[in-house]
Amino acid sequence: MRAIESVLVANRGEIACRVFRSCRELGIATLAVHSDEDATAPHVREADASVRLPGSAAADTYLRGDLIIKAALATGADAVHPGYGFLSENAGFARAVQDAGLVWIGPPPEAVDAMASKTHAKELMAKAGVPLLESVAATQAREEQLPLLVKAAAGGGGRGMRVVRELAALPGQIEAARAEAAAAFGDGEVFVEPYVERGRHIEVQVLADAHGTVWTLGTRDCSLQRRHQKVIEEAPAPGLDEALRAELCGAAERAARAVGYRGAGTVEFLVDGRGRAYFLEMNTRLQVEHPVTERVYGLDLVALQIRVAEGEPLPAAEPPLPRGHAVEARLCAEDPARDWRPQTGVLHRLEVGPDAPGVRVDSGVADGDMISVHYDPLLAKVITWAPTRREAVRALARALERARIHGPVTNRELLVRSLRHPEFGDAQPDTGFFDRHLAALTAPAQVPSPPSVPEGTATARPQALAALAAALADAAARRAAPTVAARLGGWRNVPSRPQRKSYRAEPDGGEYEIAYRLTRDGLAAEDFAGVRLLAATERAVVLEADGVRREFEISAYGAGPAAAGDAAVRVWVDSSLGAYAFTALPRFADPQARTEPGSLLAQMPGTVVRIAEGLATGDRVAAGQPLLWLEAMKMEHRFTAPAAGVLHALHAEVGQQVEVGAVLAVVVSDQETAATGP
Repeated sequence: MRAIESVLVANRGEIACRVFRSCRELGIATLAVHSDEDATAPHVREADASVRLPGSAAADTYLRGDLIIKAALATGADAVHPGYGFLSENAGFARAVQDAGLVWIGPPPEAVDAMASKTHAKELMAKAGVPLLESVAATQAREEQLPLLVKAAAGGGGRGMRVVRELAALPGQIEAARAEAAAAFGDGEVFVEPYVERGRHIEVQVLADAHGTVWTLGTRDCSLQRRHQKVIEEAPAPGLDEALRAELCGAAERAARAVGYRGAGTVEFLVDGRGRAYFLEMNTRLQVEHPVTERVYGLDLVALQIRVAEGEPLPAAEPPLPRGHAVEARLCAEDPARDWRPQTGVLHRLEVGPDAPGVRVDSGVADGDMISVHYDPLLAKVITWAPTRREAVRALARALERARIHGPVTNRELLVRSLRHPEFGDAQPDTGFFDRHLAALTAPAQVPSPPSVPEGTATARPQALAALAAALADAAARRAAPTVAARLGGWRNVPSRPQRKSYRAEPDGGEYEIAYRLTRDGLAAEDFAGVRLLAATERAVVLEADGVRREFEISAYGAGPAAAGDAAVRVWVDSSLGAYAFTALPRFADPQARTEPGSLLAQMPGTVVRIAEGLATGDRVAAGQPLLWLEAMKMEHRFTAPAAGVLHALHAEVGQQVEVGAVLAVVVSDQETAATGP
């Protein structure tokens, strides 16, 4: 038994804040480490003390175990909690923490080692009687075994994984997975196994103490994934019969006992369409999705981790009984419609569920924070609990829909539509959900009009109505401005001409030119028949559209009201019709804002990690042919040829750091060549 009085969290962001919350409730002092980019981050502000790790990249900061242990000793910490990601499943770091005389709030290093390699873990699980998918020898793979899945032995988070549907593609995909795994984990070992179409990703939370007690805390469904990374999770996993639940929990307990596990961990399974379960891996750490289990079982898993690390037994031989249903959505700064590209920039506002007491928000960012390319794009985990699954799902969709999220593009709309999709509602989600439905889930919103409202009226065009509200709020800001020029928005002597304001919708790029007059009889707006202005201020506009009164909340960031000049302003409009973002366009286009046709531009800051083998200037390329790969926010992003033609220029090289908008390559299409001549 060793009492813990202070804990250093070897992590950042949401999980660091989450661990600190439990520490404060236990009366334990909190200590943080931070990179230069995180100097003012919420987890640093919440901690009792913090230590700087010089640099910004994870490799120089949060992955430097030696610096973290030095920080723990300098602050007088008793223990180290690794969170998830970074060094959380690094047995060498766990041993170094213990060798320094500190308590490791995690499983024994030997258990971490045992599960670190997926190939070794499968051997152990076979001996423990845990069901497995048989590996396939790459050189002996047959057509009837397709599709296959190439997996990194030391992988996680979807890195180093490739689905193979043609035997001829297998060698190339193995090499690609090896390269990604070596870059991500320092280990290029991969293996091949059958790929289960429309399988379900089911996991079991385990919690074990040093006194022989192992709890299995029910099941979680994590089947909705993008690039093998989880998006929506829930507990308990819906639609499983009791026999399968018992089988999964029994296998998870055997897995934990086989490696002498202590603390919190998760055993993950793949369940096929026939209800057969296969072991995937064991995560020897706290999972991102642990809150759904906490809500269902009424537990604080972090507090229990700490108590187990102190040597205490679990409170009882059996865990408490589960109650109700919980669902979690990962709100991320990414654009699902553009190949899940991560987004960076200032997060002006993040407000989720302030009027919904049953909503839990775990976040590591705050208003005004810069979302960096160096770290995971997760902004917040939003969790709801209710007596039934239907109620929990409905509450989560509503909380996300009404959230105020002003800043980089997020996956919010995708989350809401996914939660409301009939297939998800039928409680049978599977890992192919986004493969089948992504196009529909990311299509521009279409709000159906009531039968009495003709097509083309304002209610049928919610985005246009939001743009009108933004223009009217801008007009109200002008009227409140202190100078005559600002109030008028520029002198004019033709009073009959309407005011005009142009907006570009983000991220789809559609443009709206709003033309309106404010007369003694009220609002007169072109293309907005049936719309009445009831009230307008700089921050709020009330419109009656087709007999329906709606309030629009307007938030503008950047150069201030357009009356102050023509600098672009970002505007967010929130209402019951949805949330819309716009860029206020200047009256005159910037003549410098031109890019050579066929240019591949970096959509985010990042590092060039690969260039297609043998690719050189002057090569012919096919439309969609992969040219290079950029790594940003812990993900690889492939850049392909926009059209068939010739690679005119290649401006990237492996290891190069690039900024947003950097030209990576230029492809001259065959159409351009035909139009201009050779």
